Amino acid sequence: MSDFLNSAVTFDQYVKAFQETVYMVGISLFIGALIGIPVGVILAITRKGSLLPNRFVYVVLNTVVNIIRSVPFIILLVAIMPFTHLIAHTSIGTNAALVPLTVYVAPYIGRLIESAVLEVDPGILEAAKAMGASPVQTVRYFVLPEAKGSIILALTTACIGLIGATAMAGTIGGGGIGDLAISYGYQQFDTIAIVITVIILIVVVQLIQSFGNWYARRARHESVA
Repeated sequence: MSDFLNSAVTFDQYVKAFQETVYMVGISLFIGALIGIPVGVILAITRKGSLLPNRFVYVVLNTVVNIIRSVPFIILLVAIMPFTHLIAHTSIGTNAALVPLTVYVAPYIGRLIESAVLEVDPGILEAAKAMGASPVQTVRYFVLPEAKGSIILALTTACIGLIGATAMAGTIGGGGIGDLAISYGYQQFDTIAIVITVIILIVVVQLIQSFGNWYARRARHESVA
């Protein structure tokens, strides 16, 4: 019992770890979304029978997405270290972790966005075509607004997935809540550190998912209205 109550982790360390997690998740999610959303839209509209069917573009992009997504994050982390060093000028630290996290989440977001776009009622596309909208106008003014709720849920899912990935980023000194749990809780048998980090992660994930669900419902009500 005394071992449980005596933790080597201070309050300031939890605060710093939380800030590092927010930093890594926020930046990589933002950049990943900038890449993944266009990728997802392109995948959806270039497939056979869609707005702009293009077999070459679809096959190439689909293959790249599948290849990256098939590599476990911990292996991806090590495999792209030269690329990480080229971009971040270092292979260790929180900033270095942003590169593999972004490479990991961008195709993941792309696949989720593709699914969100494909869920749009075909009648919306027919209405846009009847109004003489170009493919770009159809995507911008019809497809994306209609898919907004699903896109929000997709980004919510990606955000939660990134939180889990930041724990593995600790292997290159990325820091964060997960790294704190591994470094102290697992390697130093600090039970209280594991309990506190798990509670923090559960609360954060619940808040993010709840906000995402609420915002998605609101977006869907607005689109219906």
